[in-house]
This record gives sequence, structure tokens and C-alpha cells, in this order.
Amino acid sequence: MSVLGRVAVMAAVVATGGCGTALLSPAGPVAAAERTILIDSVAIMLVIVVPTIAATIAFAWWFRAGNTRARYLPAWEYSGQLELLVWSIPALIVLFLGGIAWLGSHELDPARKLVSSRHAIDIQVVSLDWKWLFIYPEQGIASINRIVAPAGVPLHFDITAASVMNVFFVPRLGSEIYSMYGMTTQLNLQADEPGDYPGLSAHFSGDGFSGMAFELNAVSAEQFAAWVTATRKSGPSLDNAAYHELRRQTQNVAPYTYREVQESLFHDIVSQQLPPGEGAAAVGGAASAGREH
Repeated sequence: MSVLGRVAVMAAVVATGGCGTALLSPAGPVAAAERTILIDSVAIMLVIVVPTIAATIAFAWWFRAGNTRARYLPAWEYSGQLELLVWSIPALIVLFLGGIAWLGSHELDPARKLVSSRHAIDIQVVSLDWKWLFIYPEQGIASINRIVAPAGVPLHFDITAASVMNVFFVPRLGSEIYSMYGMTTQLNLQADEPGDYPGLSAHFSGDGFSGMAFELNAVSAEQFAAWVTATRKSGPSLDNAAYHELRRQTQNVAPYTYREVQESLFHDIVSQQLPPGEGAAAVGGAASAGREH
């Protein structure tokens, strides 16, 4: 990318404060590809934006009232060369941006599995009021507001909501995606290096929205295995009864784990065999009351 493009991107980061720093410091292949698309798109748009701004200033200065050398052509009607210039450059910009969007939307499809020689870790995600439930079906454990995963290994998320609609987002790893009650969305991410990567709720969902955060801890394969073993030896079990308590509205919940999980729990939540969270029930009740009136 050109120096001008890099300067423009950095200026945008400074202007938006801290919100852009995570997006521009990717820690996984998905986030890195998205940053490339962002920078390339900005650079392509600068090709027309910068000359347009420069031409506007130049025209205003040259055709000022005090410049007697400027030619005034009131009878001018048409110029094929000028028309070609005016229309071809924007057309090329749209073509390039459309090509980037087309390729990126296919290569970065959230449901598309990441290419890797290592077996992906399956994690089932449930957004509640106002916390995140992460179920590891292969390991038979679960955690609240914390994901532990081996670095360099693809992560396949099945995501749903037990309450109102929400958005699952780990900025440094890549794409965000909605969680919706009675539906499942998929997302594939990967953390290339060990580290702690903040995650958040990116959709307003009520009073506890601001505290609905979690952390993804990328660790070595040995540390992940040790964490799974330790989790299986402590903490409560997550069955239907425990889930009924979990779905109640709580705020700023500290991370904790479940040593075992009822095998069909995620399916029962998605298929609505288990009751929704209090937020979804309240919304549904208000809607029903409105229809009755």
C-alpha cells in the first residue's frame, strides 16, 4: 500500500480513538484478512478522493475573480474526453471495490471452515441476560464469560441466543455474528498466538449490556488439556435445573465453569424445548399482550 494510504488509515485510527486499534492489530487469519480488505478499500477510494479534493482547491484558486488569465467559456456544451475521464475513474473504483467485496464475502464466509491440519475445537455459544455460556461438547464441560482454547487451532462456534438477539464479537480475531433465539449461526475463528483476547456483546440487549463481556484465552495445547482436566474435577453440573437458574437476569458475572453438561442442552435451547431467558419471555409477553388488545 502507498504511503498516502497508510497515513490516511492511521489518521482514521487516531480520530476514532481506541475502537480501531483492535481491528488493526489482528491476532488470527480472519482478522488479518479483514484488515487487508479494509486497508485496500481505503487506498482505492483515496485514488479518487484525494485528486477530487486537490482539483476542487485548484479550480477555486484558478477561477477566482482576480485571475484574468482564466478562460471563461459560457458556450461550452460537451467534451468526449472529459466525459470519459469523469465516468471511467468512478467506474473503475466501483469495479475494484466490488471485486474486493465479492472475493472477501466468499473467502471470509463465517460458516466456512478454516484450512488447517489441526482438528477444530467445537464450542457452542449461548447469549443470555447478561452473560455468555460456552459449551464444549467434545470435552463435556462449559464455562461462563470465558473461552479457553489452544492457540493455532481453528475454533468452530455454533451460536444461539436464549434471550433477546445479541452479537458475538472478538475484535482481534475477526468477524462478528448475530445470536438469535430459536436459530443457530456459525462462526470460524483462530488465535495464531497465545494471549488474552477480549470479547464483547456488540448489540444493545438491556440493562446489563455494558457488562456483558468475556475473554478468550489462547493457550498452548498442554495448558488447554490441563484446563479441561481441572474443570472436570470441580464446579457444578449444567443440567436442566441448573440452566433454569442460569437463564435469570444477572449483571457483571465473574467467569466460572461447569464440570459436566447435559448432552442435549444446546439442542434443547435452540429447539425451544427449554424456556427462554427472562428478557425474551418479557418481549414475547409484551408482544402477545399487544396482539390481544
